[in-house]
Amino acid sequence: MIADSVAFCASEVREVVYDAEHFFDGWRLDSAYALTTLEAAAGAGADCVVLCDTNGGELPDVVAERVHELRERLDAPLGIHPHNDAGLAVANALAAVRAGCVQVQGTINGYGERCGNLDLVPLIATLQLKLGYPVLDDDSLRRLTEVAHYVAAVANQHPDPHAPYVGRSAFAHKGGIHVAAIAKVPESYQHVDPAAVGNAARVVVSEVAGRRNVSLRARELGLASAGEGEVLRRIKELEHRGFQFEAAEGSFEMLVRRAAADYRAPFELEDFTVLVEKRGGDGVRAQATVKLRIGAEVVHTAAEGEGPVNALDRAVRKALLPHYPELAEVYLVDYKVRIVDEHLGTGARPRVIVESARGAERWSTGGCSENIIEASWLALRDALELALLRKATASTSAGPSTSSKG
Repeated sequence: MIADSVAFCASEVREVVYDAEHFFDGWRLDSAYALTTLEAAAGAGADCVVLCDTNGGELPDVVAERVHELRERLDAPLGIHPHNDAGLAVANALAAVRAGCVQVQGTINGYGERCGNLDLVPLIATLQLKLGYPVLDDDSLRRLTEVAHYVAAVANQHPDPHAPYVGRSAFAHKGGIHVAAIAKVPESYQHVDPAAVGNAARVVVSEVAGRRNVSLRARELGLASAGEGEVLRRIKELEHRGFQFEAAEGSFEMLVRRAAADYRAPFELEDFTVLVEKRGGDGVRAQATVKLRIGAEVVHTAAEGEGPVNALDRAVRKALLPHYPELAEVYLVDYKVRIVDEHLGTGARPRVIVESARGAERWSTGGCSENIIEASWLALRDALELALLRKATASTSAGPSTSSKG
């Protein structure tokens, strides 16, 4: 049946790839029969015979051994189709290629059933950058991060920040000694040049950071890094209380900006009240009132919302928009809540991370408090304030307007 099917396809199409489903398990159970099926496909004209690790549990040394053995017995080129159930798909593919396979089957980002298929992204990068296989030209290789993120967007998935080579954290440096080292010798903590795959090194600031982290990260943001010691002291103090600047880099940027001697806040909160009530069979209602100081003016506003955070956000925006209409372009993309000290149950401190956007620009800010409304306010305040400061910086950098309206 295999020979007849392959021969028919070979007479009708330009290329026939025969996938030997469950090959490795089949070989383990009956190697003689498994070999006969491959010989039938190769003898009938298959252009490539692909060895499938359908259950995804094979080991790299076994894969290499099978490929070596079959190269001696088959005339057709060999391929490999690994799954990732044991976390070895890339390792198995590399072992197969080095043993003589000329085709590898996988998907971008490893999307697939169960634990996924082979992720072609780290395979391509490793084959080219570490083993010298000419898989792509250099310009195409530099688009690897872009392609991985594009496919994630098409698949409606968040890009994995820890994905090898292309993840946002793939070349992120957090510990103070690491940052000090890469500032002098980048390859001390980077196994390849991030630019080769279209990625970039990133300095992360956290409680284990040193002054070098603060100064390098501030420089990346285009900010003056005066007062690193005070900024670092503040970071350590806040992270001890439950804040997390690694996940809220916008709030780190605000710490640096606020440390400047000439910093003036575009607005300040005097007080707020948030009410949530449910009466009888009615739905839950939320209302917030806020008092903001904007320059010399104190503004009182109130708004209702779908929930307490939404009501607070609407009330704050209601006060700010007449003074800063550009905030109408800023919107919330994501809102996450994590518990810091879960052993306290419902009395635990929540940490809030807010992701905001303006066009293609994204930034994350955070807050932490025993009260989830205050934690949310701290994150929202940083998000809105940062949007205003970045807009002002961009306007200043652009220079005076050439409009003829006067």
